[in-house]
Formats: sequence, C-alpha cells, structure tokens
Amino acid sequence: MPLDPQTVDFLKLFEELGVPPFSDLSPTEARSWFGRPVDLENQRHVDHVEDRTIAGPGGDLDVRVFRHGSQAAQPLVVFFHGGGWVLGDLDSHDETCRHICLDVGAVVVAIDYRLAPEAQFPAAVDDCLAGLLWAVAQAADLGADPARVAVMGDSAGGNLAAVVALEARDRGVDLRHQVLLYPVTDTDFDRSSYVENAEGYLLTTPTMQWFWDHYAPEAEQRADWRAAPILAELAGVCPATVLTAEFDPLRDEGAAYAKALAAAGVDTTYEMYPGMVHGFYGNHLLVDRASDAQVAIAATLKAALA
Repeated sequence: MPLDPQTVDFLKLFEELGVPPFSDLSPTEARSWFGRPVDLENQRHVDHVEDRTIAGPGGDLDVRVFRHGSQAAQPLVVFFHGGGWVLGDLDSHDETCRHICLDVGAVVVAIDYRLAPEAQFPAAVDDCLAGLLWAVAQAADLGADPARVAVMGDSAGGNLAAVVALEARDRGVDLRHQVLLYPVTDTDFDRSSYVENAEGYLLTTPTMQWFWDHYAPEAEQRADWRAAPILAELAGVCPATVLTAEFDPLRDEGAAYAKALAAAGVDTTYEMYPGMVHGFYGNHLLVDRASDAQVAIAATLKAALA
C-alpha cells in the first residue's frame, strides 16, 4: 500500500527541519540531531522515575527505572533503546518506556549502554546483558516479580533484545517474552527492502551501513551471532513478537528472523505494519497507526506477563 498520509506529513516536517543524512556526519554531529529534550508538555505521568548507576562490565552503567502505582511485584520489562548502536540514550526513549510502564502495568528498566564507535561490539551486548541480570537480581527492591520478565527494544535495541534473550536462555534466566520492534538481525544489505527503501523513508541504507561501520567494522565481528542474531541457534529462546514497517530497510531481515524463530519451534508472532516507516512506534502523537501498535504491544506484554 502507499505511505500512510500521516506519515507523509511527518516526513515533510522532518525534511523541513533540515536534518542532514547521518551518514554524512560524525557520530558527535549525528547525536546532536538525534537527541532531543524530553517533551514535558506531552509527557505521560509515571509515579516513580529514578536514574540509578550500576556496575557494568566497562565501568559505571546508567539505568532508568519506571514504576507506577503501589501494586507489589509488578512484571518487569527491560528496555534497550535504538539508534544504530551509535545514537540514543535514556531521554530519547523516555516516552516509550513510560507507555510500557503505564499501559502494561510493569516496572520498566531502561539501559543506557555504551555507544559506538567509542565502544564497539560487543560492548553494547555486554552492557545490556549486565543490565538484565541486575534488574532480575534486584527485582524485589524495584517492586518487580523476577519470575515475570520480558525484554524489549527497537531497531538496534531490538537487535540487543534478541541477543540478550538468547544469552538469557544460555544462562538459565527465564524470560517470558521478547518484543523486537523493526530489529536489526543480519548484515545482508542485498535484501529487497534495503534496495526498495534505500532512500526517502527516514532510515536509509547508507545510514545503516554507517551504523555498522561504527559498531562492528570487522568481518569477524559481523560473523558473530551476538552482532547478527539470525546466525544463532534459536531453539529454546523465549516467545517473541516481531514488528516491522513496510517502508523500512530493515523490513525483510525482521521478517526473516521471525520466520527463523518459528522454524526453530519458538512461539512467534510477526506483524508488518503497512504504510509505516522505520521508527514509527514512538510517533504516536502524529501517526494513528503508531498508537495502534502501542496498544497491540501492551496487550501482548500483559498477556505474556500475566
């Protein structure tokens, strides 16, 4: 189907802002465009939001904890932000974490993992795994139930959520679910969606190549399943929900990962949102289908974590 009309308007607005292609910028320059202050006017209220610092494999690691209401032992969702492993932080996805906390009724722990190129693969993986293990170990202190845990992430964060779910399986950490929003799962730029959606739909193929070149520039890094989880043995990992967008370079690898999970016997739900572009999930104030996706994901997590 054609681009969603609200998405067309959003892309025009994005173009009017004059945001240059990230692939033409340095990481520092790109971060100045990607980062944005928290929108206090439209921010959803969560009773308890706390920034903490925990011990990480590369030093101090910042996390943000979201908890709403007084109900004890709420389910726990550990969230990993997107941004191509180069961009993003706790503020860039603050509103998404608030939505999960409120709409799922869960404690959310967001992990501010180290970014590339300052810290290349597997630094982000190591940090995200450490964040998950900390959250599970500290669940009682956080007001969460360590027996009802899910991981979630978007784009590069979806990649990290997929990898952490596999690491959790291998370490005997029981996860109930993984939610992967238009995840990076492979290093193959020859897939049809990379050709069809190379330019003009927010995330471009050159930008994805730029992200990979900063995060995992070496062939041996990209051949590691912790960089490209589609290379992993997937049997026995927790159930998954994979969401993709029609006009997204990552569409086909997300679909391929969902197919591979199902083939490995993993309970998997896959949905491709027609007319949408990469990153649409957090754009609920402008795009109705983003709100639809948020409602659907909240329902999925509620059921998985009941």
